Parts: sequence; structure tokens; C-alpha cells
Amino acid sequence: MSSIKIECVLRENCRCGESPVWEEAANSLLFVDIPAKKVCRWDSLSKSVQHVTVDAPISSVALRQGRGYVATIGTKFCALNWEDQSAVALATVDKDKKNNRFNDGKVDPAGRYFAANRRSVYKLEKEEQIPDGMCIDTEGKLWVACYNGGRVIRLDPETGKRLQTVKLPVDKTTSCCFGGKDYSEMYVTCARDGMDPESLLKQPEAGGIFKITGLGVKGIPPYPYAG
Repeated sequence: MSSIKIECVLRENCRCGESPVWEEAANSLLFVDIPAKKVCRWDSLSKSVQHVTVDAPISSVALRQGRGYVATIGTKFCALNWEDQSAVALATVDKDKKNNRFNDGKVDPAGRYFAANRRSVYKLEKEEQIPDGMCIDTEGKLWVACYNGGRVIRLDPETGKRLQTVKLPVDKTTSCCFGGKDYSEMYVTCARDGMDPESLLKQPEAGGIFKITGLGVKGIPPYPYAG
């Protein structure tokens, strides 16, 4: 295995970065900043970043088959048009629960967009803090970002055994995905909300986007929403 390299490729200062998705056709990384109500697109070639601001917390974004994107905004599934920066509701859930919102979302191999609300909390080992966003590699192993743990861990989903730990220079790691030319790079989002001034001085890259290379495995391209 080659040596692992970790670098902050974008100091975005996300309040709570989440839902990284690699868009192969554009050599770009999509991600959201939930409380800032924006979805971002970082071009890995030009290193430029674009933003679309919406009217409610946006918890996930996904590719859409054919053209455009879909996103979970508040309690709505929305079609997102980057060109005119519009978001059109496709479906709304929990209309009677004003304080609820989606917390995350993913597209499955069948092209269905699944999203979870904020009512469920799962826990790993104590030292890992809170398991958050995750992705899978071509060997069928699970990679999990540990919120307040400052790390991404590789797990065997059949045995639950931890196979690898990659520590990052920030505590609030939130999610991860594979990307790059051959999906051998890993991108990790993180948060800075809730950190005191002293912690922010110690972790100036909190809220940024990190790239990890040299993991020795490759990931699976994201599935697009078929609707």
C-alpha cells in the first residue's frame, strides 16, 4: 500500500459540510453546507467553487440521470437546476412537523433516492463518537466518517471488524466519498459549528474539504436518481 496523504483542497469554512458526491463528467465534487442553506460544486481542475443558495437547510445532493441534480431541502425532495439556480419540489413529507427536516440522503443502485429524518441516532464504539456519512469501496468494505472523532474508519460490514483508521487534522468529520479520475481518491467533509475560538485556532481547516490519497482501494461511482 502506498503512503497515505491528506490535504485540505478547499478551505470553505462550512458550518456543517455534508453529502459529498463526485460528478465524473465535470471532474467536480458536489457537497452541501446544511445550515448555510447552500449546495456547492468544486471543480478539481480549475480549483474554483460555485454555490447555489436555497430557502431551507439542504441536507443532501445527488446526481440525476440525464441532467441536473436532486436534493433534500427541508422536508422536500427537489430537482435542482444549476444553470438558473432553481429548486423545484418533487415531493414533500412531514408537512405537519415544522421543526423536522431531512438529515441525509443517498441514491440506491436501482436509482431510488432515499432520505432519513433527524429522529434516528446510531452509535459505534465510544471512542469513535458518532458515526456519520459513509461510502463503500470496490471490495465491499464500508468507510465511515466519525463526527467528533476526527477520523474515517474502514469496516467489514459482515463482521463489524475495523480494518483501517485514517485520522484527519479536524475533529468534526461528517461524510466521505470516493472520486477522482479512477475513484482512488477519497473526499471528506467536516463542520465548524459548535467549535469555540480556541478550537478553531488549533483547527484552522475546520469546515474545509479534504482529499485522501494512497488508500490502496478504489470506490464505486455514485448512482444517479432515475426520476
